Amino acid sequence: MEQEEREKNESLEELYEEVRAYHRKTLKLNTYNWLSDINDPSEDTTIVEVRFKNTHKAFYDNSERLDLREGDVVAVEAQTGHDIGLVSLTGYLAKKQFNRKIRRKKKYVFPAIYRKARPADIYKWRKAKEREIPIRNRARQVARQQGLEMKISDVEVQGDNTKAIFYYLAEGRIDFRELIRIFAREFQLKVEMRQIGARQEAAMIGAIDTSGRELCGSAWKTDFESVRISAAKIQQLPANAQKLTGHCGKLKSSLMYELDTYLEAWKEFPDKLPVLQTASGTYYPQKTDVLHRRVWYSSSPDSIMNPVELSLERLLEIQAENQKGNTPTLEGGNPAGPAATSASDSQSFTSGSSDILNGTGKKPSDQKKTPNKSKGEQDGGRRKAGKASSGRGRLMKKDRKRKKSRKKDPIRQDSGSGSAGQGNHRSFPGSGQ
Repeated sequence: MEQEEREKNESLEELYEEVRAYHRKTLKLNTYNWLSDINDPSEDTTIVEVRFKNTHKAFYDNSERLDLREGDVVAVEAQTGHDIGLVSLTGYLAKKQFNRKIRRKKKYVFPAIYRKARPADIYKWRKAKEREIPIRNRARQVARQQGLEMKISDVEVQGDNTKAIFYYLAEGRIDFRELIRIFAREFQLKVEMRQIGARQEAAMIGAIDTSGRELCGSAWKTDFESVRISAAKIQQLPANAQKLTGHCGKLKSSLMYELDTYLEAWKEFPDKLPVLQTASGTYYPQKTDVLHRRVWYSSSPDSIMNPVELSLERLLEIQAENQKGNTPTLEGGNPAGPAATSASDSQSFTSGSSDILNGTGKKPSDQKKTPNKSKGEQDGGRRKAGKASSGRGRLMKKDRKRKKSRKKDPIRQDSGSGSAGQGNHRSFPGSGQ
């Protein structure tokens, strides 16, 4: 007697494993219960989540208080007859999922869980699943013969083999009343037509996305909102249709994940990036990094050659100074108007000339003779900084007197020419000729 009972349990366990293997093959929207090995007596709920084919899930009431765990095969209530499903969540997490997914909780009617599946239930379920692919192929032929612009994506036959759900795609409204009559007469089943979108179809089929992970619709996402191309523009993504389009042929749902973050970041930027007037010229915006609050400018409106990176704070400071009529530097510092610019340039040149003449700690007569270069080049390029100062004027006056003395004295002229090496060269005044 015990041996017969053990054999019966073993055969039932094999049947259960057959159902589990089928669901693993069509596994979508999988959830993992991290609290499955923890018994929490304070959480008393009878809500159970049961999964069926692909993305089909539903919540049931365990009113009979059956001892159910994840992976148990159960017979549940259906609109007509019963269905066979697999328990995916129980207890606290099942209640959390119910609160997250169901919007109108007060109007939701919980179907009942009848029992754990018996061998006779699984035998019916097996026959029903064997019919799904032939029914789908025949349904597609009938739809083409009727001239209907629709696509039969998938067929799910109920576990008691009395009803079939036909998932279809269509652009507009389809009059399939005659099609339902043909299906019911040919397949001897109650027919339910359920329209889905391209995103739902991709989620039911499943695939690996360009990110290297499973499609969001197959892994966790159940609500598919419309995605516009403006979401890609706001996130500064390139307008590449191949990269922005998913397996469903539409824009990827992932474009909406970080959209709110970018919208918040864009609020800190001006509506239109300004053209900046600085001490070194006019600069035009070329590139923006919104999240890092960086903007790249260049001196050409049509080229990004020699870009200058500015923080958002510095950009706003320069814009405010431009509105006051000032032309500040890119790196920062005091804004410079026309009067302040000439004064600072004159001061820098005067101090620079003093450094060149006396900063080495040697007298001018002890310095080496230099080629006949302009005084501005000997000062390290400081002539480009501004207008000539009074000190520089006095030096140029002495230089002119020295040239006149060279013309009158041919010996010194030859000596000066030979000391420099070649050509017309001269040295600083008082360099010890």
